[in-house]
Amino acid sequence: MKDNLTIKDMMEMQEELNLQHRERWGERTVEDGRSYILWMMGELGEVIDIIKKKNEDAIINDSIVREAFVEEMADVLMYFNEVCLSYSIDAQELSFAYQSKHQKNMRRDYKKDNDEFLSKK
Repeated sequence: MKDNLTIKDMMEMQEELNLQHRERWGERTVEDGRSYILWMMGELGEVIDIIKKKNEDAIINDSIVREAFVEEMADVLMYFNEVCLSYSIDAQELSFAYQSKHQKNMRRDYKKDNDEFLSKK
């Protein structure tokens, strides 16, 4: 097992899983993206349940709770990758968009943005 997967690695792993189950699941289509988003939200709900029921301290200090939390986070990533693949977003495109957004966020004045947002309410 690798200790540091790339976006490309994760997408390739999702393709491998999809190929293994293609007979049962069928071809991935652009329309599947909507379902994958909903399933991803369900997995986020499971992440939230662990936070609510076990709390942050347990996530950090209890190895069993932490393992469950990290597994649910991995499920979120798996569905996230399925969404990207459904909409033909590849690792390079996502990497570029992520880096561009990071650069934009580094220049943002979050306090000013928040104050402007609140003043419009």
